[in-house]
Amino acid sequence: MTDEQTLSVDDTLAALRAVGEATRLRLVALLAESELTVKDATAILGQSQPRISRHLKLLAEADLIKRYPEGSWVYYRLADGPEGELVRGLVARISKDDPVLAADQERFQAIRKAKAEEAAAYFAARALTWDRERSLHVSEDDVEAAMRKALGETPFQTFLDLGTGTGRLLELFSDQYVSALGIDASHDMLAVARANLAKAGLVNAQVRHGDVYALNVPPRSFDVVAIHQVLHFLDDPARALSEAARALRPGGRLIVIDFAPHELEFLRENHAHRRLGFAQDQMERWLEALDLDLEQVTDLVPGDDSETNLTVTLWLARDRRVVTDLPAPNSSREVA
Repeated sequence: MTDEQTLSVDDTLAALRAVGEATRLRLVALLAESELTVKDATAILGQSQPRISRHLKLLAEADLIKRYPEGSWVYYRLADGPEGELVRGLVARISKDDPVLAADQERFQAIRKAKAEEAAAYFAARALTWDRERSLHVSEDDVEAAMRKALGETPFQTFLDLGTGTGRLLELFSDQYVSALGIDASHDMLAVARANLAKAGLVNAQVRHGDVYALNVPPRSFDVVAIHQVLHFLDDPARALSEAARALRPGGRLIVIDFAPHELEFLRENHAHRRLGFAQDQMERWLEALDLDLEQVTDLVPGDDSETNLTVTLWLARDRRVVTDLPAPNSSREVA
């Protein structure tokens, strides 16, 4: 273990002092499972916003948690370094039957469920016009062309589209895969997708109701997994990426398309976005933690005549469990 992976005695004592208080211990127990906003933590712990903010500030000063501003919101999550590992170890040793933490967990799950239902209601209300709405933010033709270029022309056996929506990607790549599956949480979306697949005469693709956080698919069973404009609707994008990685075959590829960081609050207020885009270093950390090698990053910058300044970013990563005679991938970053 290197020095970068360990803590000094003083740092260890500082970390233990920071977490050695009931409210802060409850906070890190929640953050060990998922990132939270101050609003979330206030609702779960039943304490005032100033009090919660003060405790989060003390935890951040001890390097136990990190804060990530997104527009008018700030997300908090456990640190990635040895401080974060120390806290995770402490939380893992707390009894799951503790009544205080169990009650926190119940309230946390209720908040998570409410947010999921809010997003599902949004999708249900907009299922018929979803493709048109999505094109308002960036040219979908350009995005699709970039996806085709990133994956190349080589055929592959199996394709999984998470958050398939209207099934557009199942149509887009129908000339390359042998079989495909689209998963979505909205029954209204799936009805549209099924109609679109039937209209296109695609018999080797199907759609299924499912949860991107808990995929009901065999592990290591897909050559390509796509997550197109889905992560910004999720409270826990890293968890969805983990499920996607679990579904990849050795050497399989994950293609993620989403917004670069922006400050368009109306997308959160009016369109159920939970995240205002994703930074490059954040995505790299998530993919690295899943043993995925980032092969390509492409930024699709809108033209001067665009109504918004949204940039769409494409990340292409490969499962590093590959045969030894394959050449190592070359990382690149493109701006289109």
